[in-house]
Amino acid sequence: MASKALSLTLYNLALPLGLVCMLPGAIVKMRRRNGHWRDLAQRVGCFDEDTKKAINALPQRERFWVHAVSVGEVGVAKKLIARLLKTHADLGIVLSTTTPTGHALAAELAAQHSGRVVAIFSPVDLPGVGRRMLESIQPRQLVLVEAEVWPNLTSSAARLGIPVSLVNARLSPRSERRYRKFRRFVAPIFGMLKQILVQEEDDIARWESFGVERDRIHLTGSIKYDPEGATVPAAKIDELRAVLTQTGIASTQPILLAASTHAGEEIEFARVFQRLREKIRDLALLIVPRHVERRAEITTALKTIGLSPALRSISGSRVDSNAPVFVIDTTGELAAWQHLATLVVVGKSFLAEGGQNPAEAALAQKPVLFGPHMENFTPLVDLLLKRKGAQQVADFDALTSACLALLQDPSKAEQMAQAGHQALKAHEGATQRSAARLLS
Repeated sequence: MASKALSLTLYNLALPLGLVCMLPGAIVKMRRRNGHWRDLAQRVGCFDEDTKKAINALPQRERFWVHAVSVGEVGVAKKLIARLLKTHADLGIVLSTTTPTGHALAAELAAQHSGRVVAIFSPVDLPGVGRRMLESIQPRQLVLVEAEVWPNLTSSAARLGIPVSLVNARLSPRSERRYRKFRRFVAPIFGMLKQILVQEEDDIARWESFGVERDRIHLTGSIKYDPEGATVPAAKIDELRAVLTQTGIASTQPILLAASTHAGEEIEFARVFQRLREKIRDLALLIVPRHVERRAEITTALKTIGLSPALRSISGSRVDSNAPVFVIDTTGELAAWQHLATLVVVGKSFLAEGGQNPAEAALAQKPVLFGPHMENFTPLVDLLLKRKGAQQVADFDALTSACLALLQDPSKAEQMAQAGHQALKAHEGATQRSAARLLS
């Protein structure tokens, strides 16, 4: 097995080339997602005066730095942070994110917990940058969400005597295969973690296989699937129901919601919708793309098959009553929109690998369907299918048949919804257990 020093040396030799290759795409994404050049200063560990003051105002001795990448990880962080703040009255938290969309949600959380949470952009993992930020923030603990074990940042924390915890730890099959190829070099990095809080029993053996000592691995369950903190305020649901009414979709209409869609899926879901409309004449379609900056691309594609979608971002936009399609091109609202759906179909599960998270739909007590590619959520998918709390289909034709059967049999749809909700009870208490481990 390689030494920690060798692993870091090889990583730092490869990192500049990787950053150069990623830079053009990162700039395009930043511009599409309303990022700003001024945010780049934080990427290299430089804070403006307002941010410095906000961080310094946090409790000095009781301070955590929580890092989450984008919207999904921030959702986990929000639940965890709410529990941490509730449990520990004198705790202050710096929440860092990588993407502009994730940062927007983090900023909302900071506004809700003014004086106790500060939102920043995460540093580039270059030598010295993470150390500079750690010295500025002075956290009692560094908490990484799901899969973000950055070698230089983790090493800097270890050298400064700051324990590093990985919460809601996730190893997708793809990540596991990639790590196994470089096990000699990644094992020393994982060995610097003080504790790894895993979602499933099977995860324990996976992390042990990378050289992590057993007593550092703790089974807590999935924060993402924990019902705690997943309740959507009734006021938010009422607000979105009013938006639907204003756009021309009545509260009595059945709604097919396509969640976290990826390129190419929107037009296929729309074709499914058109076929369903032949039987269910008042059906409406809501499309929630994973990346809202694709709105123009989606709109153009839907128009080629005769649809005229309305956009959430345009005030007063109304759907075509002959084929009501509403594109939700805003962030942070998916959980609430799912409460208004009749059926939820999970994106990235038909034309790409990995899938997206079906837990929010199950927590909203909605029937959930997905395609053949849900590799990133295998344990959850197995649980939902075993309990008959979801349905997996092979392709879009099968999706049409499955949706029609559920729309025509509301009792069957309700049974699936309740079964899915009950299945997630297995993860109940995960947020509390994770917070307790961090505070112990």
